[in-house]
Amino acid sequence: MNTQRTAPIGISKAASQRWQENYKRITQGSGRLFLMAGDQKVEHLNDDFVGGQVAVDDADPEHLFRIASQAPVGCFATQLGLVAQYGVDYPEIPYLLKLNSKTHLLPGAEHDPRSRQWQSMAQVAQFIEYAGLPVVGVGYTLYPGSEFEAEMLTEAAQLIHDAHHLGLLAVIWAYPRGKAVGKHEQDPHLIAGAAGLVACLGADFVKVNPPLNEQGIPEARLLGEAVAAAGRTQVVCAGGSEVKPEDFLRRLDEQLREGHSAGCATGRNVHQRSQEEAIALCRAIHSLVVEDRGLEHALTLLQEK
Repeated sequence: MNTQRTAPIGISKAASQRWQENYKRITQGSGRLFLMAGDQKVEHLNDDFVGGQVAVDDADPEHLFRIASQAPVGCFATQLGLVAQYGVDYPEIPYLLKLNSKTHLLPGAEHDPRSRQWQSMAQVAQFIEYAGLPVVGVGYTLYPGSEFEAEMLTEAAQLIHDAHHLGLLAVIWAYPRGKAVGKHEQDPHLIAGAAGLVACLGADFVKVNPPLNEQGIPEARLLGEAVAAAGRTQVVCAGGSEVKPEDFLRRLDEQLREGHSAGCATGRNVHQRSQEEAIALCRAIHSLVVEDRGLEHALTLLQEK
């Protein structure tokens, strides 16, 4: 693994040093990212937090923070408002502030997605100054193919530029979506196009959904086109809905080995479990992504609760 990265050019020496420190912290010196995503309370409202097999613990937003504070995650991504409410009790978590989000109440088949930025980067800078928390980066969801993509591209480009000038990393969630995309959201060629688009914006990481083969089945090697298209922008895969932890680890291992991804960004597969189970899974993911100790070792960690 290449663990060395150079900060983007065109920023001050101080910002460059902060960026490199944040990159080292977010990847834990490995060059790979394990991002715990906690932005679904907006994206899916309460659907992901109650009912079915979801652990009772997950009904409380603080469950997210309890996991992130005890599990070896590279960073915890959630909205600034939640961090403002709970961060005082969890000052050790590396935070990535998710700056846009939308609900799922407008059906995608009828309405192209439009997700605007909630806070300005000036407000982010002010929050960092006064909160005293380890904020390592910012995140933004982009929907290539939406009729509103032009305004989201502009916001994302400005956000990335401003983040780098603050010494922060920028992670872009890139999901092709809208009437023009139809049912091809997870087409490997389209996902690669979205990854290359994010590289042109100058982001540090791009989060994509796993590409599907012609039979509609996730196939890790198909990530290769996206990784190549992204260049120096590192590709991480979304975790998706909850599956058995063993199956999640096997899929992740294939994404790392066959698809040459740079890690994972997972939410539901972590927080929908009890705190004990979530932390065990996080340790296994960390072993696989950051420590590169292989699948068998990761599987053994699931039993150590």
